[in-house]
Amino acid sequence: MILSRDSLRGVALLLLLAGTGRSVAAQSPEDPPAPDAMTMFAHADGGRWWVSGQVNLISQTHGRFTSPYEGDNSLPARQEQALSRVWTIYTGVTLPGHTEVLLDIESAGGRGLGDALGVAGFMNLDVVRNPTLGQAPYIARAMVHTTIPLSREMVNVTPSGLALAAHVPGRRFEIRAGKLGMADFFDVNAVGSDSHLQFTNWTVDNNGAYDYAADTRGYTYAAIVEYDSRQWSLRFGEALMPTVANGIDMDWHIGRARAENLELELRPVTGLAVRLLGYANHANMGNYDEAIQGFVAGRDRAPDVVAHRVPGRLKTGAGVNVEYTFPRLARVFARTGWNEGHNESFAYTEVNNTVQAGGDLTGARWRRSHDRWGIAVVSNGLSAPHREYLALGGQGFLLGDGALTYGRENIVETYYAAHLWRGLSASGGLQYVNHPGYNRDRGPVLVEMVRVHTEF
Repeated sequence: MILSRDSLRGVALLLLLAGTGRSVAAQSPEDPPAPDAMTMFAHADGGRWWVSGQVNLISQTHGRFTSPYEGDNSLPARQEQALSRVWTIYTGVTLPGHTEVLLDIESAGGRGLGDALGVAGFMNLDVVRNPTLGQAPYIARAMVHTTIPLSREMVNVTPSGLALAAHVPGRRFEIRAGKLGMADFFDVNAVGSDSHLQFTNWTVDNNGAYDYAADTRGYTYAAIVEYDSRQWSLRFGEALMPTVANGIDMDWHIGRARAENLELELRPVTGLAVRLLGYANHANMGNYDEAIQGFVAGRDRAPDVVAHRVPGRLKTGAGVNVEYTFPRLARVFARTGWNEGHNESFAYTEVNNTVQAGGDLTGARWRRSHDRWGIAVVSNGLSAPHREYLALGGQGFLLGDGALTYGRENIVETYYAAHLWRGLSASGGLQYVNHPGYNRDRGPVLVEMVRVHTEF
């Protein structure tokens, strides 16, 4: 699946041209895609057992770009190409008492451009930032999901590997506990959360300032309690934090290391959802101010936030997530987020404030109902101590050019996802990254993408 740069351009062009073709089973713009038309095998609603899977291959490349200097954590200025591969098997069983047990096995292989270093809004969400973990399969999710009915009214929902029921009470409590991904339930957005069929940039698919609790692969152990009604939902999650920034091992001493997450979701009118998120992380975190002071005073040979870690430090943040579905064809979304920026970025990426907006369009107008074209713009920023730390030569777990002429990291991403047959799709995309790693001295970078996705 390793493709040359010319091949990437050619495939992307073919995908764009495919949008002018005629769909075998075109639907009216109002009709959603039939679920069975989007998977290789049909999944019966209401069955006790669930088995499904997916494979996602993403090939990306960038050419040479301006770079007067590089550090250990810089995106290389030479031409690069990289392929990532993620497959997942979702399994579940429904038990008496509105309870489900879910177990997912996953494998993440390949690599990202520059080994996923040098860009806060990295270009491929599927990449595991530590390639030494290898490609061996691992347990991604292992959780119990219980629903407590609060009304007799039932509403229809689409079953998935994360929730098996096809009908749920209109008012209910949902409780989840076990190993899971916090981003599966918090800061979710129908337009910008899925690297399989939508955008692939870290800070488009998620709020970059949401330093959500996770290990290197994106999972944690947590308990989530959620109240749902027709017009609003409220969810709270308590999760474990990693022992070190971007680490694979979790800290089980919850008195000093844990994460609280609270999100209010409002659905005042049809098609509109507004999510208000707040979080507080407690962990063995370093402090940028102390690292700078240690270097300036001559106690440290270089600014080193790791040398100034203290158990139980608190990092807080907040976010707003909005999406709106128009009655025909189009959806739009926006996010903004902030975190306090004095304690180190610890679990997701090195972003202290962010704002993004975008949308997508179905291919119904050109008789490709299952196709989508999307575009998004995101601008990421750093706090004053974080940028000074990097300018003095400090390194985070993602960034560190050895110097810094600060500028906001601005990214534009666009894609076209073409549905080929049942659960098989292919996509072409571009990302334009200005000031990679917040450095005005480097870039801009143009990244080309080809993606093949299969849903079973």
